[in-house]
Amino acid sequence: MARRREAIKREILPDPKFDNLLVARFINNLLKQGKKSIAEGIFYKALDAVGEKTNEDPLKIFKKAVDNVSPHLEVKSRRVGGATYQVPVEVRDGRRVALSIRWIIQNAKARSGRSMVEKLTGEIVDAYNNAGGSIKKKEDVHRMAEANKAFAHYRW
Repeated sequence: MARRREAIKREILPDPKFDNLLVARFINNLLKQGKKSIAEGIFYKALDAVGEKTNEDPLKIFKKAVDNVSPHLEVKSRRVGGATYQVPVEVRDGRRVALSIRWIIQNAKARSGRSMVEKLTGEIVDAYNNAGGSIKKKEDVHRMAEANKAFAHYRW
């Protein structure tokens, strides 16, 4: 953690199609080498495919998927007298969304499939249905926090 000053939070603009900040954050995490138009194309096609698969509003499904993946507890390392303990702490809202976005993208990339559009579609639908790799990651983080509940008194 930096000891000098707190980092300035950058304001991002909402995406052009849905006028939504969450979608803009997701697209910004999805892009590679600054190619935003390609990342937008992938995401919008994936949302269209999600809408076709589920016959519901794809934006609502996407938001619910991000909510389902977002963790409530995580562990942080805390050094006390030569020993390092994994201390469970609650996750702040901003970090919660950032982690869920990151996990959805990582697990979509790890999936087998032809295109990133298909992989991302599958991962969003799975996250909406509480299945898939990103939900497994959330459960692993929660399990780790639960297992280290004994060290909660080291919280700072």
